[in-house]
Amino acid sequence: MKKLKNNDEMSSLSHTKWNCQYHIVFTPKYRRKAIYNKLRKDIGRYLRRLCDYQGVEIIEANACSDHIHMLVKIPPKLSVSKFMGYLKGKSTLMIYDRHPELQSKWDKAFWARGYYVDTVGRNKKQIAEYIRNQLQEDEMADQMSIQEYIDPFTGSKTK
Repeated sequence: MKKLKNNDEMSSLSHTKWNCQYHIVFTPKYRRKAIYNKLRKDIGRYLRRLCDYQGVEIIEANACSDHIHMLVKIPPKLSVSKFMGYLKGKSTLMIYDRHPELQSKWDKAFWARGYYVDTVGRNKKQIAEYIRNQLQEDEMADQMSIQEYIDPFTGSKTK
């Protein structure tokens, strides 16, 4: 997903000035590595559309193969938990409508039940940079986490 808008200015409702920004991370059920190619593009489009419907601004976002990072600005009239329920619920319906092969007759949920959320505060630049670079960091971590059960140099089992 691309950086859509970077707005540090206060937003306003009829009697409220606000700047509520959150770093949110959520995963597909069982942390399946399902977000790639066409599905990745579709999920990005669905999440942008759903955020627009709710008046939520995406500041930075990235879709990794097994999780989504979003830096969002959520209006105070909308709780984070209600927004996440809406976002995950509606996007699941949209994903299954376009990709019915992903749906199981026993397991209706595409996303895992929980999510991670943190307020941004003064760390916005670091969090935006982290989200921007998350895909590369995950790829490097995957390469480093390969455990060798046999030492390639000696041929003996490792401990």
